[in-house]
Amino acid sequence: MNAGLRGPDGLDRCAWGNTAPDYAEYHDREWGVPLRGEAALFERLTLEAFQSGLSWLTILRKRENFRAAFAGFVPERVAAFTGDDLDRLLADASIVRNRAKIEATITNARATRRLDVPLDELLWSFAPEAGTRRRPRTMTDVPATTPESTAMAKELKKHGFAFVGPTTCYALMQATGMVDDHVCGCFRAA
Repeated sequence: MNAGLRGPDGLDRCAWGNTAPDYAEYHDREWGVPLRGEAALFERLTLEAFQSGLSWLTILRKRENFRAAFAGFVPERVAAFTGDDLDRLLADASIVRNRAKIEATITNARATRRLDVPLDELLWSFAPEAGTRRRPRTMTDVPATTPESTAMAKELKKHGFAFVGPTTCYALMQATGMVDDHVCGCFRAA
C-alpha cells in the first residue's frame, strides 16, 4: 500500500481524497467515472476553468451555487446570457466572481452551440485508448498535461473556446473518466 492511501474511514484511496470529507465524497463517487452529456460535460469544463489558480475544494463547495447561477449549465441557456446576466454573476458572492472566467463560460456556451458535433463527442475523441497508459503508482506520477490534453485544448480554442489550456483539459479528462488516474492501491483503481 502507498503511504497516505488509508482514509479515516478505513478505505484506501488516492491521498488527496483523504484530505477533506468533501474530497472523499467526490473521489469515491465522481472523479474518474465516465461522464457523457452536453450539460454535464459543459459543467465540468466550466468548473475546471474556474478552478484554475484556486483550490478544487473551493469550487466543489460552491458547485450548487454555480449550477443555479449558470442555468444548470445548459449551454443553450448560458449562450443567451446578456450584459445584465454578467452583472448579476459579478455581484453573486456565492460563486467565484472572476470576470474573465465568467465571460469565458458565456463564450464557451456560445462556442458549444456552434459546434458541428456534440460537445461530448468532441471531448471524448481525445480520450486515449483503454489500456494504453500505466496506472500511476503515486500522485507524483500523474502528469499535469498530456499530448491528448494539449490537442484537446488546441481544438477547443480553434472552435472559439476560452480558458481551456492543456492543464484544464487534462483535469477535465481525469474528472470525467477519459483517463483513469486512480493510483495503485486505491479502491477505485480498476
